[in-house]
Amino acid sequence: MIMDKESKIKELNKIDLFSSLTPEELYQISDKLVVKQFKKNEIILFRGDSNKYIYIIFDGEVKVSQASEDGKEIILAIHQSGEIFGEASLVAEVNSPAIVEATKDTLCAIISKNDFYSIIASYSEILERLLQILSSRLCQSWELIHLLNFNNAPQRIKTLLMMLAKRYGRRAEEETILNVRLTHQSIANMTGLTRETVTRVIDTWQRNGDISIKNKLIQLNPNFLHRN
Repeated sequence: MIMDKESKIKELNKIDLFSSLTPEELYQISDKLVVKQFKKNEIILFRGDSNKYIYIIFDGEVKVSQASEDGKEIILAIHQSGEIFGEASLVAEVNSPAIVEATKDTLCAIISKNDFYSIIASYSEILERLLQILSSRLCQSWELIHLLNFNNAPQRIKTLLMMLAKRYGRRAEEETILNVRLTHQSIANMTGLTRETVTRVIDTWQRNGDISIKNKLIQLNPNFLHRN
């Protein structure tokens, strides 16, 4: 996909990683970007792929997953507009450790690892922000591992929803809306549960008024948020 320089700069200005840069600096960076459109359900990276690029999501959403020994999908992360992925290639010469798939039509800017190195060498504030992102993702990985220690299915699901609320939550009066669309299957794939178990728990919470679903988004109500 061809995107003019002004449009690239406009999109880069929305990305938190580059928010400290001036228009002139964004102009220079835009020369290094290639913009590509991915269709919903298109695989962007397969596990084991050689990846030498960083992907910046201008619009859309991707999921990062692996397959268990029995072939079940395990969702490791969800990334939305304004986020990056492919960062594992920055740390070491490793192939992609997971599958990255577009969950909706997604527009990405792609930059080579070498070009990205030159950018962070020139702008220390980008390096600092990148380290914050990597640290945050490491903490999220540990939280996902931690929730799998719960034998209680409702506790696993609640822990996941509270994790997502920290990252994607949007306050609406006393409620918190998760600004990420989750199916019962995707929740199951993030918690190691069956879809049937997730459906049973979610239905119970809806009947009790703990959560509600509006416009396909989960809304956490006050009694759910404050209950241990």
